[in-house]
Amino acid sequence: MPERNPVVIGVDSSTQSTKAAVVDSATGALLAVGRAPHTVTGTDGARESDPGQWWSALRDAVGRGLRDAGVPARAVVAIAVAGQQHGLVVLDGDGTPLRPALLWNDVRSAPQAVALTDALGGPRPWLARTGSVPVAAMTAAKWAWLRAHEPATAAAAARIRLPHDFLTERLTGEAVTDPGDASGTCWYSTAAHAYDAGLLDLLGIDPGLLPAVAPTGATRVGTLAPSAARALGLPGHVAVAAGTGDNMAAAVGLGLGAHGLLDHPVVSLGTSGTVYAATRTRPAAPGLAGFAATDATYLPLGCTLNCTLAVDRFARLLGLDREQAVPGGGVVVLPYLDGERTPDLPHAGGLLTGLRHDTASGAVLGAAYEGAAFTVLRVLDGLLDVCTPDPAAVADRPLRLIGGGARGRFWRDTVRRLSGRPLLVPAVTEPVAYGAAALAAGALTGADPVAPAVAWGAGGGAVLPPVRRDTETWERIAAVLEGAEPLLARGPGTPGHAHGPCRRSPRP
Repeated sequence: MPERNPVVIGVDSSTQSTKAAVVDSATGALLAVGRAPHTVTGTDGARESDPGQWWSALRDAVGRGLRDAGVPARAVVAIAVAGQQHGLVVLDGDGTPLRPALLWNDVRSAPQAVALTDALGGPRPWLARTGSVPVAAMTAAKWAWLRAHEPATAAAAARIRLPHDFLTERLTGEAVTDPGDASGTCWYSTAAHAYDAGLLDLLGIDPGLLPAVAPTGATRVGTLAPSAARALGLPGHVAVAAGTGDNMAAAVGLGLGAHGLLDHPVVSLGTSGTVYAATRTRPAAPGLAGFAATDATYLPLGCTLNCTLAVDRFARLLGLDREQAVPGGGVVVLPYLDGERTPDLPHAGGLLTGLRHDTASGAVLGAAYEGAAFTVLRVLDGLLDVCTPDPAAVADRPLRLIGGGARGRFWRDTVRRLSGRPLLVPAVTEPVAYGAAALAAGALTGADPVAPAVAWGAGGGAVLPPVRRDTETWERIAAVLEGAEPLLARGPGTPGHAHGPCRRSPRP
């Protein structure tokens, strides 16, 4: 039997699970995907996970992926990790977590985000330096929350890491991150391409607590440490790339970047909903996160907290299957069950209006789909304004639809109806893990981070033609949101004034 081509492994450590894609390094064929779950805990806005569980899940997912692919461990030549963005991991001097990680969707840090914004004189200085304005999701706000609520833990921190940094350090023993994931902290300057010393001073962070920033996510930062090689059952000579954040890796997996597609919008429907595009223009716009990409371009991104999980919750409450939805008609649902990031309403609860005696349960579920899709899509035009001075030039480009929702018929139909744009559903079903595998391949050859994915044919897929835009539903949801913002800002059952200002995203 001929010797199998070497394989690379791309790890997607997300909010709820780890996926390990086993990919033929020569052809880009996806041989198998191993999976292992995570546990998220917390109530009243808290969302936390044990970082040790991420490591166990990585080990299990890699083992299952290799087993399902029928690939021997000796065939593995490189690995890279893409992780959920923004999470705060604080470690002692031995690398042991001091507490559970604060996740991106933990909204307890909303007051700290407002205070940080005000400390620099408003959003504009933050946009000029980091490309983003602090919101509860950003790591800087979480660190400020930790200092305020658990000062002894913050004082004991010997290392501050993001989720993907933590796992890469476990793999190699090296403290390293990349520009893409670092740009989600609000202490990394996308203007200077380095940590911002002034912001670190504002936050009370010693730069020595932070990992070094590799040039790209495909930079080779070492090989497997002996302990990691034993845990994973892999050879010690396996190369390890710097890795990146999950959104940056998904862009790579879709072939977006300087050596691929620029200014092509992506809509991701998962636990969160995101809209982003790779561009050469440095973003600095309110309502968008002005991230760096992992290949020296940029990745402006709009993110919502409530997407597929929120809609699934409505389905369970109604006792319906996901596909039993019908268009909402006069019903409007704003499914902000975990607060919301865009619009910036961290204390919001879900809102349902427009019910009649003859309203069908399927219409309520359909309205939940519409509310979630509206919230994601309303930042699209603002995103394209950032990417190009002539948005009309890219107006006909299809939306690349990814994430778990992309596989749902009603999700696809809702996005087509509310956007009026064609959809491209990529053939790559796990773009985050696949993009991480491309970074691993780049670590072997020194290639541009996106080049391996482009050579593998990433980014193609089935195109669904546009349908007539449902402006009536769009305008009805927009009117309800505008009228309800003061109530949503206060949060359910909270009398008095809002906890902070409502920052609105650009209107479509």
